[in-house]
Amino acid sequence: MNYLIISSYSYLLGSIPTAYILMKLFKGIDIRRAGSGNVGGLNAYEVSGSFLLGFSVFAIDFLKGLLAVILTKHFMSESFIGVGLSVFWSVLGHCFSIWINFRGGRGLATALGSTFLFIPLAFVIWGITWLVVYILKKDIHLGNVLATILTLSLLIMGYDLVKNFTFPAPDNFLTYLIIVVLVLSIILIKHFEPIKQIISKKNYSYEREL
Repeated sequence: MNYLIISSYSYLLGSIPTAYILMKLFKGIDIRRAGSGNVGGLNAYEVSGSFLLGFSVFAIDFLKGLLAVILTKHFMSESFIGVGLSVFWSVLGHCFSIWINFRGGRGLATALGSTFLFIPLAFVIWGITWLVVYILKKDIHLGNVLATILTLSLLIMGYDLVKNFTFPAPDNFLTYLIIVVLVLSIILIKHFEPIKQIISKKNYSYEREL
């Protein structure tokens, strides 16, 4: 299948603004103008106060990435580049949706969904790291950032192991590296504001100690 077709349907699936739609439908709120302005499950939960609504956003965003990869695997089951592009474009679509003026979420739910059947070790590494950081620090954004950075590092350093649990397996290290870096870089870019807040908090704490 043409890579352009894969990129197109993956982006369109990812770009469905789940949080925007559900918040408008059930709460009459434009989530872009509420809370953090992030169009994702966490902000939907914080603004609405509804765990069910927040979880529903997360689940649907997860399924968007999963469905994009399932479709690509159906047509190009042996193409690492094809499936990798599906992951990249679905995450990009979620983060920069054409339907809401290229606003969007931070990409985590869609990235987790798209890697679930593609690079399951990335799913496991990210999830375990996030859980450990959250238990220790009780900070969701810190967990997101550190889990993403550690996952990126381990996926690169552990290529020889990870490639054996990647479906389909990468043709070479370079294509693998490009896909991994592109996807996780989008997530880190979308966490720019939380990263600034984390740094500000640390600087504030340090100044108080002085």
